[in-house]
Amino acid sequence: MVAQPQESTPAMPKDGSRITLRQLEIFLAAVENRSFAAAADRLSLSAPAVSMQMSKLGEELGAVLFEKDGRSIQPTDIAHALVPYAREMTTTLSEAVETVKSMQGELDNRLRVAMVSTARNFGPQLLQEFQKTHPGIDLQITIANRRGVIDALESGQADIALMGRPPRRIEVTAHQFARHPYVLISHPDHPLARFRHIRRADLTAHRFLVREAGSGTRMVHEHYFLSEGLALPQAQEMDSNANIKQAVMANMGLAFISAHTIALEHEAGKLTILDAEGMPEWRDWFVLYPKDAKLGAAGRQFRDHIRAKGPAFMQDFFGDALALDQS
Repeated sequence: MVAQPQESTPAMPKDGSRITLRQLEIFLAAVENRSFAAAADRLSLSAPAVSMQMSKLGEELGAVLFEKDGRSIQPTDIAHALVPYAREMTTTLSEAVETVKSMQGELDNRLRVAMVSTARNFGPQLLQEFQKTHPGIDLQITIANRRGVIDALESGQADIALMGRPPRRIEVTAHQFARHPYVLISHPDHPLARFRHIRRADLTAHRFLVREAGSGTRMVHEHYFLSEGLALPQAQEMDSNANIKQAVMANMGLAFISAHTIALEHEAGKLTILDAEGMPEWRDWFVLYPKDAKLGAAGRQFRDHIRAKGPAFMQDFFGDALALDQS
């Protein structure tokens, strides 16, 4: 049975809140084909379904949209007036969908990696190795202190991070990929440099150089003494590992620091790793991201690359420059 167009009696107009974009798409197909049956074939619908939707659209507008003309239908003047608006709305929706698809493609290819400043001595090279095998990924790098990296993850300004101990402030998914040794360093001419098996208690009388509160190295420094009930030694705070290294090389004090940040200076004989009780202190490097975050394709590729290639890279990168006991 052929579906019939609407009756020619107009109804009272409504507020249009029940009009759907699907109805507008059906309306345009009916106008172009001059037939509910043809519109139904075009949209893979039944003719009664098309007729019903056009009736609902007419009721919502309070207007007759189609009149029967033999075996076809003819749009009314109101229908003709509605056509450009229907086209504009459906076109806008189509453009919006395409924009989202385009942006999603860009987002899938963008990766924002944050790393703690302790990792700056190997992190960029590690990321460059990843970039060589994934040249199509837009890799954006941020280097900050521990607090800055956590803030970036929490605020969504970073997708994934390289850091030591995972944060407690936010829940993360963390994957270990390398050992992370902290050591105690001094100038080669420091009085302690000629001793072996330096006792922890004997270090409290010496001046130290430390990072800001909350940083990984500051935590190591404080735990080293406080865990044994010892008072913290006199210390001067500095804002970067680079400044601490320079100060130690100037014989201004001792410092706990990641061995991964002083490999070159140690190899060149500008710094000495002291044989102190309880050192080195071994931690881990992690690649991590917020637990409730859904990694895009680039993020998953980076995570998998670091987990698979990171251990060998770290071994090759540092080699035997730091011969440290990992027992």
